[in-house]
Amino acid sequence: MRRLLFSVSATLCLGLGTGCATAPAPTSEPRPLQSPAPTPSATGRGGAAATVDVRATAAAIELLKSGGNAVDAAVAAASVLGVTDPYSCGIGGGGFMVIYLAKDQRVVTVDHRETAPQALERSRLYENGAPIRFDELVTSGLSVGVPGSLMGWSEALRRYGSRPLADVLQPAIRVAEQGFDVDPTFFEQTRHNVSRFRDFTSTAALYLGPDGQPWPVGTPFKNPGLAKTYKLVAQDGVPAFYRGEIAQAIVSTVTRPPVTPGASRTVRPGVMTLADLAKYEAFVRPPVTSTYRGYTLHGMGPPSSGSLTLGLTLHLLESSNPAALSRPEFLHRYLEASRLAFADRNAFMGDPAFVSVPEAGLLSRDYASQRRAALNVSRASTTAAAPGNPLPFQGDTHAAPQPLPEVKRPAAEETVLNKETTHITTADAAGNIVAYTCTIEGEGGNGMVVPGYGFLLNNEMTDFDLPATVDAPHPNAPAPGKRPRSSMSPVLVFKDGEPVLALGSPGGSTIITTVGQTLVNFLDFGMPIDQALAAPRVSQRNSPDNKSQAEPEFIASPEAAALKALGHGFTDAGPIGALTAIRFNPDGTVTAAAEPRRRGGGSAMVVEPVK
Repeated sequence: MRRLLFSVSATLCLGLGTGCATAPAPTSEPRPLQSPAPTPSATGRGGAAATVDVRATAAAIELLKSGGNAVDAAVAAASVLGVTDPYSCGIGGGGFMVIYLAKDQRVVTVDHRETAPQALERSRLYENGAPIRFDELVTSGLSVGVPGSLMGWSEALRRYGSRPLADVLQPAIRVAEQGFDVDPTFFEQTRHNVSRFRDFTSTAALYLGPDGQPWPVGTPFKNPGLAKTYKLVAQDGVPAFYRGEIAQAIVSTVTRPPVTPGASRTVRPGVMTLADLAKYEAFVRPPVTSTYRGYTLHGMGPPSSGSLTLGLTLHLLESSNPAALSRPEFLHRYLEASRLAFADRNAFMGDPAFVSVPEAGLLSRDYASQRRAALNVSRASTTAAAPGNPLPFQGDTHAAPQPLPEVKRPAAEETVLNKETTHITTADAAGNIVAYTCTIEGEGGNGMVVPGYGFLLNNEMTDFDLPATVDAPHPNAPAPGKRPRSSMSPVLVFKDGEPVLALGSPGGSTIITTVGQTLVNFLDFGMPIDQALAAPRVSQRNSPDNKSQAEPEFIASPEAAALKALGHGFTDAGPIGALTAIRFNPDGTVTAAAEPRRRGGGSAMVVEPVK
């Protein structure tokens, strides 16, 4: 299980600053006590939290118990994950937060997606007329977008929180200073990146031992550089990050990467400036809202493609009655609906500051009825679907784009993108709810730790699509100041105005299908949320053939055998996603749920457990 070696006194050390692990050091130093495995499900009252890590969940619960609200708890958890899950998220990245404000009975979203530097012309990502190789672009200064996490946290807390950022950062500061024991997940994630990490002096100094290998499982680990960074932000506010010494260190790292002497890797410098950081903004946006079988779903709008793609998928599926179909028949229709929705995603969606996204048309019931004619209810498709035309269903006279050619990522790129990001779900006693997905893009970001400050930078610019030629149009092509299209899908589900479910997941473009399949399991198949979350997963994202990516447990299932009879094929993707959720039960209790196995298992807690 993830974080297996965390101290029994986890919640106490977060609150009191005692009993936590120490950094890699001589074995004579005090060792932390071992703990039982994190609990992936908890039911109770007074508030709840679910994350991938027991320390992050404990930090959220600490804030809730001390009178903080769901926004405070989510930011506290995210800042701790920057210490304990640094290869997935952190202040070197960005994210999307969906918030339900119970008093006002409204949903808002906070977009703090990373942004392209102003000097990042598309031509800089091409050499000799062709796109720079993906793996070379990832591990470079060119891949780094202007980080948004801290600005997003600050904006969310200022508008909707109850505690100042300085207070909310305290649990993370203590964990960074006092440390934690390296667990199998942390070790494996480091091992995946060891060849990259060796090539940067600052990264190797933090995450590798003197022998250039990952710190072994059980080694006490701390991050004094990140503790220092959090303290600077707590003292001076986010200007310390976007205008002060941290900003200078970020720009220096991007433009003069700290390459290890003698490293053979070609590392291209980036073009970020202090002005790029100083101009960064987090945007409060209205949610994208759709309906499905009497439920209302609220999520992120562009530059996230998550809720639009998910809403269209469910609209296409809504005419299929799960009670009248076998489970494999219904899953077949779900996979085919997902294929069609992804075709439209790739053709129409991007940063709304640069692309006119036909949101109303894509979520129109009339458009779904027309688009459904392309859904083969009896056999699996054997080629990629063409995009539809939602433009006549926009309901206004504003110009909207014509569908543009899709850029298909190589399978190797999708594999890399499937091992990043994390999701946090929180709720408080007053009924406020947060679904928050945050990221540094790929596992380990661009591989560079900002020297002296203890955090990895993102490689978010690789989330843009690079057409075959530098001047070809595409809604997700890079441009100065543009935010790359995302698949992050934090979602809140309501019934008759009352909250039912909050959820989200990591996993690159599989995020959308992971959230979608979990909703189908919960809403259509009637599974309890912990079972809906744990069920084997399959993902269809408009593949060029009949194959969907699937987990081994799904491929071995009776449903997969029946789907093969309908012409479906499957490729083994390994574990898909790492979802967290909170279910709002009819009796007034809440159930927090996290993964029991994927990514080592997660942690769910409530303020007042039901006895």
